[in-house]
Amino acid sequence: MTEQRRHYSRISFTSAAQLLLAEQPCEVLVVDLSLRGALIQLPTQAEPGLGATAELRVHLDAAGTELRMQTTVAHREGRRAGLACQSIDVDSVTHLRRLVELNAGDPDLLQRELSALLCP
Repeated sequence: MTEQRRHYSRISFTSAAQLLLAEQPCEVLVVDLSLRGALIQLPTQAEPGLGATAELRVHLDAAGTELRMQTTVAHREGRRAGLACQSIDVDSVTHLRRLVELNAGDPDLLQRELSALLCP
């Protein structure tokens, strides 16, 4: 996806995560995150098709804080998959907002993106 089509800032956030595909967990690597989804690196045994639904669980700290996002596979390129967020709980969106806020460097941009997300 080109930068011109992207409406939400992506932040580089490399982290181990778990992807639940058809209730089967697989370990993935998060490459970046946004308020609307994530880019992940898939293991060789995972072959989700476009439109497949999955839950992404991103481990944020040693205390067990997790970001959980219900997603669909929006695009694939090699071992990478772009996940589009379909739903996210309040705690997770709070954690995600804080991550974007700390990494984006522009609080006004974050506020505009949140407004667009809540009022499409």
